[in-house]
Amino acid sequence: MADAAVIAPAQPGAPGGHVTASGAVDWTKVFLGFGGMVIGQFMAVLDVQIVASSLAQIQAGVGASADQISWVQTIYLLAEVVMIPLAAYFSKMWGTRPFFMAATVVFIAASILTGMATSFEMMIVTRAIQGLAGGAMIPQVFAAAMTVFPLERRITANVVVGLIVTLAPTIGPTVGGHLTDAFGWRWLFYINVIPGLLSLFLVARYADFDKGDPSLAKGIDWTGLAFMAVFLLSMQYVLEEGSGEGWLKDDAILWLSVLAALAGAAFVWRQLTYRQPIVSLAPFSDRNFVIGTVMNFVSGMSLYSGTFVLPLYLAQVRDYSPGQVGTTMLVSGLAMFLAAPIAGRVIRAMDLRIGMVLGFSLVGIGLGQGIHVGDDWGFNEFLVLQVCRGLGAMIAMIAASQMSISTLPLSMMKDGSGLLNLIRNVGGAVGLAMVTTILSRMSAVHMGTLSASLNSGSLEAQEMMTRLAAMMEAAGALDPQGGMYKMMGMMLQRKALVMAFADVFMFLTIGCAAAVVLALLARPAPAAPAQPPGSR
Repeated sequence: MADAAVIAPAQPGAPGGHVTASGAVDWTKVFLGFGGMVIGQFMAVLDVQIVASSLAQIQAGVGASADQISWVQTIYLLAEVVMIPLAAYFSKMWGTRPFFMAATVVFIAASILTGMATSFEMMIVTRAIQGLAGGAMIPQVFAAAMTVFPLERRITANVVVGLIVTLAPTIGPTVGGHLTDAFGWRWLFYINVIPGLLSLFLVARYADFDKGDPSLAKGIDWTGLAFMAVFLLSMQYVLEEGSGEGWLKDDAILWLSVLAALAGAAFVWRQLTYRQPIVSLAPFSDRNFVIGTVMNFVSGMSLYSGTFVLPLYLAQVRDYSPGQVGTTMLVSGLAMFLAAPIAGRVIRAMDLRIGMVLGFSLVGIGLGQGIHVGDDWGFNEFLVLQVCRGLGAMIAMIAASQMSISTLPLSMMKDGSGLLNLIRNVGGAVGLAMVTTILSRMSAVHMGTLSASLNSGSLEAQEMMTRLAAMMEAAGALDPQGGMYKMMGMMLQRKALVMAFADVFMFLTIGCAAAVVLALLARPAPAAPAQPPGSR
């Protein structure tokens, strides 16, 4: 991060509100304003996963059913996904500072109301509003990192943003688990108030980065907006709920899939033909941006799926409490935090393609450890997996983001930022859907295989059943034989579930390997220049 006292010459795209009379830029104010936006972004990203380890407590608190409670996460993501691509348009129309401040105020208010929720319906409405506000905040920080800072400072800004995007969802279960254990689940949302106010103050005071263009308010493409909303909402619902409903076997999932395909095609056609598109698709004309979106899609799958799988395993297989899950997951967060300065230097010193290959390779090596997962894995067994994944995700995320915009003109930065964030979130949704499907189907497959081997009359199975029956009889069970079969069934289900988790890790590892190959297809982009004296 550049020294706060350094004054550098103004650059194209430098924040005009902080240019002094001598034509220099007051970087103290720039970094304070950008820091305020980063705080807001951290809250918005954190809130995706902060509820992950506390869903049972929230379910009891608002009287939700087991089928309903997943919507506490789903509705936030749905709202966020719809708003992210719109953020670029509204930011250009109103200006970065007013739009970010409005989103922050709404986010704080929605967080308070969510914490006060007394019913499931109230929580869903307030979480949706919270997601809309969060989706408005996230891409603006990426755009600011690329447009406010000159080239020699841009890698540092991207390291900060990349750290937030990777660290926040990773430590979400940790923070959420300990908050719930200590103060109750409502503090998962109340915790946003103080940092939210700090973000609001810093942005209001120092984030004078650009001016809005009110003329964009005329001729807003409401038709394109409707197509986009229908497309994204339908697609996200299918991805979130499809695995639990049997995918296309369910009529609602089938018709929503058709609706998503038709609305998506209509949306693309509208944006390519309308004179003032609500979401500019122009960045897709750049080859590196296209490849970068694929990389961000894969990184989203890896980041969100990895963060989802570990807490799920620890809760379902090891029966860990939210606090224990949080403590175990802390390793990933620490690895990412410590990797941030290393990642910045690595990416600055080498071809960005090498950075992507290195990052995704490390993530793949880490996730590959999980292929050998057993039913007794805990903190120590997941240590290498989390360290490799944390370090690799940090490098891969920053390199992929930098590669995506390396050849884009400044005029496309805001649109490119919104699209990249949308792609990353969609990647996360696809990853979660596939992970859930693999767990459901493969656990059933493995259960069938294990049951068949048990019924085959193998000597090992017969000996185990005899020992279990003896244990039941020694314990004074009224029906030793029935107790034996019940215990044997539980043991087989547990083993089948662990084998399904191994299949998930295999899937994620293969995805990272594919990303390594795709990274080599990008055009060479020059590494960022070394920072000038007086920066660090």
